[in-house]
Amino acid sequence: MHSWACILLCASALLGAAPVRADGDMSGVHEQVKQFAGASVQAAQDTRVQVEVGSLDPRLKLAPCAQIQPYLPPSARLWGRSRIGLRCASGPTRWNVYLPITVKVFAPAVVATRALPAGSVLQEADLARAEVDLAEESSAALRSAGAALGRALDRPLAAGASLRQSHLRPRQWFAAGETVQLLAQGPGFQVGGSGQALSAGIEGQPVRIRAESGRILTAEAVGERRARVHP
Repeated sequence: MHSWACILLCASALLGAAPVRADGDMSGVHEQVKQFAGASVQAAQDTRVQVEVGSLDPRLKLAPCAQIQPYLPPSARLWGRSRIGLRCASGPTRWNVYLPITVKVFAPAVVATRALPAGSVLQEADLARAEVDLAEESSAALRSAGAALGRALDRPLAAGASLRQSHLRPRQWFAAGETVQLLAQGPGFQVGGSGQALSAGIEGQPVRIRAESGRILTAEAVGERRARVHP
Protein backbone atom coordinates (compact mmCIF):
# COMPACT_ATOMS: atom_id res chain seq x y z
CA MET A 1 0.00 0.00 0.00
CA HIS A 2 1.22 3.47 -0.77
CA SER A 3 2.60 5.58 2.05
CA TRP A 4 0.29 8.29 3.42
CA ALA A 5 2.64 10.94 2.03
CA CYS A 6 2.22 9.48 -1.44
CA ILE A 7 -1.53 9.20 -0.98
CA LEU A 8 -1.82 12.87 -0.12
CA LEU A 9 0.19 13.81 -3.21
CA CYS A 10 -1.95 11.53 -5.34
CA ALA A 11 -5.07 13.16 -3.89
CA SER A 12 -3.95 16.58 -5.03
CA ALA A 13 -3.19 15.29 -8.52
CA LEU A 14 -6.35 13.25 -8.95
CA LEU A 15 -8.89 15.46 -7.24
CA GLY A 16 -7.80 19.05 -7.54
CA ALA A 17 -7.94 19.43 -11.29
CA ALA A 18 -11.58 19.82 -12.31
CA PRO A 19 -13.51 22.95 -11.24
CA VAL A 20 -16.87 22.03 -9.65
CA ARG A 21 -19.57 24.19 -8.13
CA ALA A 22 -20.80 23.10 -4.69
CA ASP A 23 -24.34 24.20 -5.46
CA GLY A 24 -24.45 22.16 -8.68
CA ASP A 25 -23.86 18.61 -9.90
CA MET A 26 -21.53 16.75 -7.48
CA SER A 27 -21.24 13.63 -9.65
CA GLY A 28 -17.83 14.71 -10.93
CA VAL A 29 -16.47 15.00 -7.40
CA HIS A 30 -17.99 11.64 -6.47
CA GLU A 31 -16.27 9.94 -9.41
CA GLN A 32 -12.90 11.50 -8.54
CA VAL A 33 -13.29 10.42 -4.91
CA LYS A 34 -13.91 6.85 -6.10
CA GLN A 35 -10.77 6.93 -8.25
CA PHE A 36 -8.64 8.27 -5.42
CA ALA A 37 -9.88 5.80 -2.81
CA GLY A 38 -9.59 2.86 -5.21
CA ALA A 39 -6.06 3.79 -6.29
CA SER A 40 -4.85 3.95 -2.69
CA VAL A 41 -5.87 0.40 -1.74
CA GLN A 42 -5.41 -1.65 -4.93
CA ALA A 43 -1.76 -2.46 -4.10
CA ALA A 44 -2.92 -5.57 -2.19
CA GLN A 45 -2.85 -8.75 -4.27
CA ASP A 46 -5.98 -10.73 -5.18
CA THR A 47 -8.32 -7.94 -4.11
CA ARG A 48 -11.28 -6.23 -5.71
CA VAL A 49 -11.95 -2.73 -4.43
CA GLN A 50 -15.40 -1.17 -4.37
CA VAL A 51 -15.92 2.39 -3.17
CA GLU A 52 -19.34 3.67 -2.16
CA VAL A 53 -19.63 7.44 -1.86
CA GLY A 54 -22.18 8.86 0.55
CA SER A 55 -23.90 12.25 0.55
CA LEU A 56 -23.26 15.52 2.29
CA ASP A 57 -25.65 16.56 5.02
CA PRO A 58 -28.63 18.06 3.12
CA ARG A 59 -28.92 20.75 5.79
CA LEU A 60 -25.58 22.23 4.72
CA LYS A 61 -25.83 25.52 2.86
CA LEU A 62 -22.56 25.79 0.96
CA ALA A 63 -21.55 28.90 -0.91
CA PRO A 64 -20.83 28.52 -4.65
CA CYS A 65 -17.27 27.39 -5.34
CA ALA A 66 -15.25 27.45 -8.58
CA GLN A 67 -12.97 24.64 -7.44
CA ILE A 68 -13.60 21.97 -4.81
CA GLN A 69 -10.45 20.28 -3.55
CA PRO A 70 -10.90 16.81 -1.98
CA TYR A 71 -8.24 15.62 0.48
CA LEU A 72 -7.61 12.84 2.98
CA PRO A 73 -8.07 13.99 6.62
CA PRO A 74 -5.05 13.09 8.82
CA SER A 75 -7.03 10.66 11.00
CA ALA A 76 -8.87 8.96 8.13
CA ARG A 77 -8.04 5.47 6.85
CA LEU A 78 -9.37 4.30 3.51
CA TRP A 79 -10.68 0.99 4.85
CA GLY A 80 -14.30 0.28 5.65
CA ARG A 81 -16.31 3.32 6.69
CA SER A 82 -14.24 6.45 6.33
CA ARG A 83 -14.45 10.01 5.03
CA ILE A 84 -12.90 12.34 2.48
CA GLY A 85 -12.50 16.05 3.15
CA LEU A 86 -13.84 18.59 0.64
CA ARG A 87 -12.73 22.22 0.81
CA CYS A 88 -13.45 25.20 -1.35
CA ALA A 89 -10.14 26.24 -2.93
CA SER A 90 -11.53 29.07 -5.06
CA GLY A 91 -14.67 30.97 -4.18
CA PRO A 92 -16.07 33.98 -2.33
CA THR A 93 -16.42 31.96 0.88
CA ARG A 94 -13.95 29.24 1.88
CA TRP A 95 -15.54 26.18 3.47
CA ASN A 96 -14.57 22.67 4.54
CA VAL A 97 -16.84 19.61 4.86
CA TYR A 98 -16.49 15.82 5.07
CA LEU A 99 -17.97 13.35 2.62
CA PRO A 100 -18.66 9.84 4.01
CA ILE A 101 -17.39 6.88 1.99
CA THR A 102 -17.26 3.13 2.41
CA VAL A 103 -14.27 1.25 1.01
CA LYS A 104 -14.90 -2.46 0.47
CA VAL A 105 -11.96 -4.75 -0.28
CA PHE A 106 -13.03 -8.16 -1.57
CA ALA A 107 -10.67 -11.13 -1.57
CA PRO A 108 -10.78 -14.92 -0.98
CA ALA A 109 -10.80 -15.71 2.74
CA VAL A 110 -12.03 -18.36 5.19
CA VAL A 111 -15.77 -18.69 5.82
CA ALA A 112 -17.90 -21.04 7.89
CA THR A 113 -19.62 -23.83 5.97
CA ARG A 114 -22.36 -24.06 8.60
CA ALA A 115 -23.56 -22.25 11.71
CA LEU A 116 -21.02 -22.84 14.47
CA PRO A 117 -21.73 -22.25 18.18
CA ALA A 118 -19.23 -20.63 20.53
CA GLY A 119 -16.68 -23.15 21.78
CA SER A 120 -16.63 -25.18 18.55
CA VAL A 121 -13.19 -26.63 17.79
CA LEU A 122 -12.69 -25.92 14.10
CA GLN A 123 -12.18 -28.82 11.69
CA GLU A 124 -11.57 -28.85 7.93
CA ALA A 125 -15.24 -29.61 7.19
CA ASP A 126 -16.28 -26.45 9.06
CA LEU A 127 -14.31 -24.11 6.80
CA ALA A 128 -14.17 -23.13 3.14
CA ARG A 129 -12.85 -20.24 1.04
CA ALA A 130 -15.03 -17.59 -0.53
CA GLU A 131 -14.82 -13.94 -1.51
CA VAL A 132 -15.46 -11.68 1.48
CA ASP A 133 -15.14 -8.00 2.30
CA LEU A 134 -11.87 -7.80 4.24
CA ALA A 135 -12.74 -4.28 5.39
CA GLU A 136 -16.15 -5.20 6.80
CA GLU A 137 -14.72 -5.61 10.32
CA SER A 138 -11.72 -4.14 12.11
CA SER A 139 -10.39 -7.60 13.01
CA ALA A 140 -8.30 -9.25 10.28
CA ALA A 141 -9.96 -11.93 8.15
CA LEU A 142 -8.16 -15.28 8.05
CA ARG A 143 -6.95 -15.98 4.51
CA SER A 144 -5.84 -19.58 5.24
CA ALA A 145 -7.80 -22.31 7.03
CA GLY A 146 -4.62 -23.84 8.42
CA ALA A 147 -4.25 -21.02 10.93
CA ALA A 148 -7.67 -21.85 12.41
CA LEU A 149 -7.74 -25.65 12.51
CA GLY A 150 -7.90 -26.98 16.07
CA ARG A 151 -8.74 -23.54 17.45
CA ALA A 152 -11.93 -22.89 19.45
CA LEU A 153 -14.44 -20.20 18.56
CA ASP A 154 -14.87 -17.41 21.07
CA ARG A 155 -18.30 -16.50 19.70
CA PRO A 156 -20.97 -18.04 17.42
CA LEU A 157 -20.34 -17.85 13.67
CA ALA A 158 -23.13 -17.85 11.09
CA ALA A 159 -22.99 -20.02 7.99
CA GLY A 160 -21.10 -18.18 5.24
CA ALA A 161 -19.65 -15.58 7.63
CA SER A 162 -15.98 -14.75 7.32
CA LEU A 163 -13.71 -16.01 10.09
CA ARG A 164 -11.83 -13.19 11.83
CA GLN A 165 -8.88 -13.29 14.20
CA SER A 166 -11.10 -11.95 16.99
CA HIS A 167 -13.49 -14.93 16.58
CA LEU A 168 -10.85 -17.35 17.87
CA ARG A 169 -10.23 -17.98 21.55
CA PRO A 170 -6.71 -17.04 22.67
CA ARG A 171 -4.49 -20.11 23.01
CA GLN A 172 -3.05 -21.16 26.37
CA TRP A 173 0.61 -21.95 25.72
CA PHE A 174 1.41 -23.15 29.25
CA ALA A 175 -0.08 -23.48 32.73
CA ALA A 176 0.98 -21.91 36.02
CA GLY A 177 3.86 -23.86 37.57
CA GLU A 178 5.30 -25.10 34.29
CA THR A 179 8.89 -24.45 33.29
CA VAL A 180 9.12 -22.19 30.28
CA GLN A 181 11.91 -21.08 27.98
CA LEU A 182 12.61 -17.34 28.18
CA LEU A 183 13.90 -15.17 25.37
CA ALA A 184 15.03 -11.59 25.86
CA GLN A 185 15.72 -9.75 22.62
CA GLY A 186 16.75 -6.21 21.79
CA PRO A 187 18.91 -4.20 19.41
CA GLY A 188 22.04 -6.26 18.84
CA PHE A 189 21.47 -8.91 21.50
CA GLN A 190 19.48 -12.06 22.28
CA VAL A 191 19.55 -13.87 25.63
CA GLY A 192 17.88 -17.15 26.57
CA GLY A 193 17.07 -18.84 29.85
CA SER A 194 14.29 -20.60 31.71
CA GLY A 195 11.86 -19.86 34.51
CA GLN A 196 8.70 -20.97 36.27
CA ALA A 197 5.35 -19.57 35.17
CA LEU A 198 3.44 -17.96 38.04
CA SER A 199 0.27 -17.68 35.95
CA ALA A 200 -1.17 -19.25 32.83
CA GLY A 201 0.47 -18.22 29.55
CA ILE A 202 -2.46 -16.94 27.49
CA GLU A 203 -1.84 -15.74 23.96
CA GLY A 204 -1.71 -11.96 23.79
CA GLN A 205 -1.69 -11.46 27.57
CA PRO A 206 1.18 -10.67 29.96
CA VAL A 207 2.40 -13.46 32.21
CA ARG A 208 4.56 -13.36 35.37
CA ILE A 209 7.56 -15.71 35.43
CA ARG A 210 10.13 -16.38 38.16
CA ALA A 211 13.56 -16.56 36.51
CA GLU A 212 16.33 -18.90 37.70
CA SER A 213 17.83 -15.96 39.61
CA GLY A 214 14.61 -15.59 41.60
CA ARG A 215 13.68 -12.33 39.89
CA ILE A 216 10.02 -11.95 38.89
CA LEU A 217 9.67 -10.98 35.24
CA THR A 218 6.72 -9.92 33.11
CA ALA A 219 6.79 -11.66 29.75
CA GLU A 220 4.57 -12.44 26.78
CA ALA A 221 3.53 -16.01 25.97
CA VAL A 222 4.53 -16.66 22.35
CA GLY A 223 4.46 -20.44 21.93
CA GLU A 224 4.39 -23.86 23.56
CA ARG A 225 6.19 -23.30 26.91
CA ARG A 226 7.93 -20.24 25.46
CA ALA A 227 7.79 -16.60 26.56
CA ARG A 228 9.43 -13.41 25.39
CA VAL A 229 10.72 -10.76 27.80
CA HIS A 230 10.65 -7.25 26.40
CA PRO A 231 13.61 -5.06 27.48
